[in-house]
Amino acid sequence: MEIIDGKAVASVLKAKMAAEVAIRKTSGLKVPHLAAILVGHNGSSETYVANKIKACKEVGFFSSTFRYPDTITEDELLNVINLINNDNDIDGFIVQLPLPKHIAENKVINAIKPSKDVDGFHPENTGRMIKNLPCYIAATPYGILKLIEHYKIETKGKHCVVVGRSNIVGSPMSILMSRDTYPGNCTVTLCHSKTQNLIEYTSKADILIVALGKPGFVKGDMVKEGAVVIDVGLTRVEDKAKKSGFSLKGDVIYDEVAPKCSYITPVPGGVGPMTIVALLENTLKAAKKEVYNS
Repeated sequence: MEIIDGKAVASVLKAKMAAEVAIRKTSGLKVPHLAAILVGHNGSSETYVANKIKACKEVGFFSSTFRYPDTITEDELLNVINLINNDNDIDGFIVQLPLPKHIAENKVINAIKPSKDVDGFHPENTGRMIKNLPCYIAATPYGILKLIEHYKIETKGKHCVVVGRSNIVGSPMSILMSRDTYPGNCTVTLCHSKTQNLIEYTSKADILIVALGKPGFVKGDMVKEGAVVIDVGLTRVEDKAKKSGFSLKGDVIYDEVAPKCSYITPVPGGVGPMTIVALLENTLKAAKKEVYNS
């Protein structure tokens, strides 16, 4: 069993990006600029945006954060997005989710200019991904692809089971793993909360990707010997033994599942660090205009 060390892989990729950005600076080329819009004071969102700012500094990017109270109206937020869409200095930006209930997430996502949609959520980028055209792939699936590639995990002809069908992880992951690329060329089964006899599918998976957000959902008897297990779950669970009062748990019961695996991601330290690296890579592509020419 080999542990997929997302933290270590992220460090390697950030070092490569930092070197490339340093060359861009000395060559007089544009330094990538990533912006984030943060609405309200959600603790997880605050932490995630802070980690993005830190990562930008590590690789030499410029970063900006636009903070607004959760009382901001939908129209006011859309106006902010329009201003950033037209700011030539900002290469890419994200609107941190979740948003307050009075703001329609789809309307906000659709308002982001596709060429600046480094989160990869806009329908145009989703459509390009499906057709295997140049696009910004959603950060978490993109990070998972990078992990599989780094560890040279064989995917061709394998049975990949994805548990969870969110637009952010599960659905795009199922498409990416079925494409005629590497990583890819899998036979994919997409399972979700309404799937009956789920164990029949998970126990046959060569590659199992779990993105449900239900801590400890996947147990040892749900996984076959030699499987590759990617745990996307990251949930705060009350833990009085910890100084913080909580611990972070994945969707997989690691101690039960790990002994059966050929590869497995830990939580934390697996997929999480790669999500931010993937966002940075999309921003670098935006600065270089590799996906969109304008």
